Amino acid sequence: MTTTLPPTNTPSSRPTTPRATGPAPAPTGTEPTRTGTATAPATGTEHTGADPAALPTGDRILTGDRPTGPLHLGHYFGTLRNRVRLQNEGADLFLVIPDYQVLTDRDVAERLTEHVEGLVLDYLAAGVDPARATIFTHSAVPALNQLLLPFLSLVSVAELGRNPTVKDEIAHSRQAAVSGLMYTYPAHQAADILFCKATLVPVGKDQEPHLELTRTIARRFNERYGPVFPEPRTLLSEAPLLLGTDGTKMSKSRANSIALRASSDETARLIRGAKTDQARLISYDPEHRPEVSNLVLLAALCQGRDPHAVAEEIGEGGASALKAAVTEAVNDHFAPLRARRAEYAQNTDYVRQLIREGNARANEVADATLDEVRRAMGTFR
Repeated sequence: MTTTLPPTNTPSSRPTTPRATGPAPAPTGTEPTRTGTATAPATGTEHTGADPAALPTGDRILTGDRPTGPLHLGHYFGTLRNRVRLQNEGADLFLVIPDYQVLTDRDVAERLTEHVEGLVLDYLAAGVDPARATIFTHSAVPALNQLLLPFLSLVSVAELGRNPTVKDEIAHSRQAAVSGLMYTYPAHQAADILFCKATLVPVGKDQEPHLELTRTIARRFNERYGPVFPEPRTLLSEAPLLLGTDGTKMSKSRANSIALRASSDETARLIRGAKTDQARLISYDPEHRPEVSNLVLLAALCQGRDPHAVAEEIGEGGASALKAAVTEAVNDHFAPLRARRAEYAQNTDYVRQLIREGNARANEVADATLDEVRRAMGTFR
């Protein structure tokens, strides 16, 4: 099946060659070949803050976002921008939209289709190239989810429960009681990563514990059943963690974020309401002035400047001048992305076809991996 490309007036630098789904998986369980894909050696080495230009082009990257709402500035500077750079350097990029995991901290997956399509629009607008990336929803890949069962046998309840990301999600859960799915979240994420034998995972620092557990699961499976999975390395973004408008971690679930798709007026309104302090002199001091420094950093990231220089330029202008400078920097930086997103949003058929093709590709890979897992475990096929 071949995707019909968007109209020629779509603002994009993507190649115009249509992408077709790959061949059916080989009966031996070997994953179908794909140009530019290579299997890197299993390693637990941290790949922290590295220049993507120095990365081996054979790395397979797995990353993604839960479809709980639009991506925000923290996503962009934390991981999304880095994903596009990795893709452009020749890495084999898999982008999972883990729709089942929406239910980890809420009872109902509201507006799920809208959110899934919204994520794809954000990806395309940011520069993800569907000719070089596989975008898929993990509910559409049964073999991926089946890996959860053997993976859960490799970790203890205590290991799942003490994961700091799980603890944080429980603290901010929308449920009256914590579901069992919440505790399996780290193992499910390991299945997302290992089904395609990803070798490198770009994440924010708060996601490091998940990656460590994924490496643990891969290592224990290999020790118990034989070598099947690589131990993926972590690629941390060089960008510090951006705070939300209330001074806490920027998060979709905390209503303190600025969406990539936000209009210029909405961006201005949100930044005007951002928390600062009483001192008129603007400085960049993340330890003692976290809220002010966060706004300075945001402007610096958008302008590609040193945050100290941004703060010095604003000087005695106070919070009002700071917020005006940040608003201008954000709106100028994201205007092209927002225009591209609006253009793609007019062609929902194209977006849905991309998801179908990505799901087909992911199923080929997952079926091959599950077949290999079954043979290693000696289960009946």
